[in-house]
Amino acid sequence: MADKLNLNRVEMPKQSPEKRKGNFQEVALGYSAEQAALEASRCIQCKKPKCVDGCPVGVDIPEFILALREGDMPGAALSLKRKNALPGICGRVCPQEVQCESRCVLAKKGAPVAIGRLERYVADWEQETKKCPPCEILPPTGKSAAVVGSGPAGLTCAADLARLGHKVTIFEALHDGGGVLVYGIPEFRLPKSIVRAEIEYVKSLGVELELDSVVGRQVQLHELLENEFDSIFLGIGAGAPRFLNVPGENLSGVYSANEYLTRVNLMKAYKFPDYDTPIKKGRKVAVVGGGNVAMDAARSAVRLGAEEVHVIYRRSREEMPARREEVENAMEEGVIFDFLTNPTRFLGDHRGMVKMMELVKMELGEPDASGRRSPRVKKGSEHIEDVDIVVIAVGTVPNPLIASSTPQLETTKWGTIVVDERGRTTMEGVWAGGDITTGGATVISAMGAGKIAAADMDNWMLNDGAWCDK
Repeated sequence: MADKLNLNRVEMPKQSPEKRKGNFQEVALGYSAEQAALEASRCIQCKKPKCVDGCPVGVDIPEFILALREGDMPGAALSLKRKNALPGICGRVCPQEVQCESRCVLAKKGAPVAIGRLERYVADWEQETKKCPPCEILPPTGKSAAVVGSGPAGLTCAADLARLGHKVTIFEALHDGGGVLVYGIPEFRLPKSIVRAEIEYVKSLGVELELDSVVGRQVQLHELLENEFDSIFLGIGAGAPRFLNVPGENLSGVYSANEYLTRVNLMKAYKFPDYDTPIKKGRKVAVVGGGNVAMDAARSAVRLGAEEVHVIYRRSREEMPARREEVENAMEEGVIFDFLTNPTRFLGDHRGMVKMMELVKMELGEPDASGRRSPRVKKGSEHIEDVDIVVIAVGTVPNPLIASSTPQLETTKWGTIVVDERGRTTMEGVWAGGDITTGGATVISAMGAGKIAAADMDNWMLNDGAWCDK
């Protein structure tokens, strides 16, 4: 079989670093039809495709790639939409390299099929042409479900329930749908036009979207169950920031990544004054953290005009949780990485504006619970650096609003909602999934949780609130 393997992976075109540093337009430009066909031809159509096992939403990867290769674009789009309501989003932000692509036979040779890029190509073709045949929608069941939160978990759960014949209403606290997809991920990585189009697709299945609806304040879960809905899915994410808990963190100019990215993305601060939200651009910006959110913040700071942007990370590059391509993009754009470094305090001027930070050097010890080597401080390594903007990107925790107003919901010490393997919470008739149950994770893992919960909610509702194991 080795002589049949094509290891010439087709690279995706993207804006040059010099050009993209000055705009918020999408960096990756996508495959042309010829490039997509060439990459699709590399798939050897395994009899037992392990790539499917690596997909949290179960897309039939060989099927959609074969359809693409044979020129059946409507068939390729339909194959994707049967399992994934958000393929344009997933093709851009899903970490395929550690999921489906890592299971590809060609991955053993270092050149897996570019599944995510092909998914993006098919999804973009479908959005442009509108030629995807409609997915099957089962007859109305007479049952209704409430979905709280319109992020990836909520949208996926809602789409699956609607296709199963249930009446679905999504309640979104913000003035725009999409959750973390619109407030957390920058335009240059995920254009909001793609998010809006895929939300419209979910709505086309019959799903209603109610914006500016704060469940837990305007209405309680038990009221939804008592007055209108047969079941509820909580997909509210983990939108509250974590902090370092070091002196000076409350100085002006020290942002949480949540606030910084929400201002930039959802509130369009990068278009100020055309939009009303200002943001301090800064000359020397420090972003603390090593995940995708830290990369998003650092690359946004570059585009806002900072002269110097540093990513401060207490471990080495090998331990960084951010996607490799995002780290590489940041480096190409001039972001400076200070590995094995950690801030211990921030110092301000007489007006309370951050002006300096004290840092220490770190060294790695034994692995911790995450499997990464634990950082420890090098004695005598304290030093001071100038800085005028700091962004703290060290993770998120759930907003406690719903849990604190719903004593029937069991939560962990981290504030996440306790669920079983099917997404069932400790409150009858209520399911949850995504970051609200796991803490900050990936878009596709949240979508997988939404699918699992939808299948179980369907079971529950069709059996009038009785469990019927399948």
